[in-house]
Amino acid sequence: MTTVRLRGEVVRKFIVDNLDKYPKDIVRVSSEKFVCSRQAIHKHIQRLIEEGAITQEGQTRNKTYRLAPLVSWHKQYVLGNGVTEDQVWREDVAPSLGKLPDNVIGIWHYGFTEMFNNAIDHSGGSTVSVFLIKTAAKTQIDLIDNGVGIFKKIQAALNLLDERHAVLELAKGKFTTDPDNHSGEGIFFSSRMFDEFVILSGEVYFSHQFDKREDWILQMGTATGGTVVRMILHNHTARTSKKVFDKFTSDDDYGFTKTVVPVKLMQYGDDNLVSRSQAKRLLARFDRFKVVLLDFAGIGSIGQAFADEVFRVFKLKHPEVELIVTHVNSEVKRMISRAQVLGLEIKK
Repeated sequence: MTTVRLRGEVVRKFIVDNLDKYPKDIVRVSSEKFVCSRQAIHKHIQRLIEEGAITQEGQTRNKTYRLAPLVSWHKQYVLGNGVTEDQVWREDVAPSLGKLPDNVIGIWHYGFTEMFNNAIDHSGGSTVSVFLIKTAAKTQIDLIDNGVGIFKKIQAALNLLDERHAVLELAKGKFTTDPDNHSGEGIFFSSRMFDEFVILSGEVYFSHQFDKREDWILQMGTATGGTVVRMILHNHTARTSKKVFDKFTSDDDYGFTKTVVPVKLMQYGDDNLVSRSQAKRLLARFDRFKVVLLDFAGIGSIGQAFADEVFRVFKLKHPEVELIVTHVNSEVKRMISRAQVLGLEIKK
């Protein structure tokens, strides 16, 4: 392969990978990246248009480029009619995905079958619709069921006051409303494998992005029926399902022993984290893990009672659970240290 041809492929890959971010400025961004003329970039864009990889809208200065769907497919399945996730994967979804690297197919296989099985076993609905859109850069799959809604179901199972609290339980992992038949790991690991993982149900919207440390939980203005799960993955990511599993597994244990909990999910609106009741909701099921990493990103302060319940009372009751904190500011760190010191004094 000649150097010129290789460089051309690198330029076109950059255009495809960054088109969603710069639909109007991709020519400028690409010419600056590769230190070449805009005319040269236009030639690469024209080739991508001819190949059907991207589309063009508008004229001259108002031109906008978008990734064209190489595959656009959807189908509705009737639940309770003998349909299984492995059958749907094998007969419909895998062929629609087409040729992709083995690690990418592995992530899709895990995520899709887990989410479709959840719809079968937990949604209480009669149908689930699957939508798949594949472009030159990435693939998106949506699963939409007409059931009771995942957050409402968790809220009822745990007798929670708010649907948003259900998101916190999902974020921790190891939660299921059917412990006899499910481990409660599917949603947790799926949310960590994809570039973007979204659940919309009722009035609550939850999103986890791979390159962002925050989980997002939003209160929607209007309620939606059933549950929508969206998974997005770059077609050539180097990520593997094994790497994600290994990240949350102890070196000496093949089980799911580590978790990351975004403390921000405990906050509703402008609420401050000050009470023991809030702390106890946060701590629920921590004793099922060996290591819990508490991510305090976005938390400006915590109250004395909240800190005491988490870092003294819980630690005295569960010394086998290691609590690790990250992204703490000086005020939060001071309150945590105070509770930890008091705990040491009491142990003496």
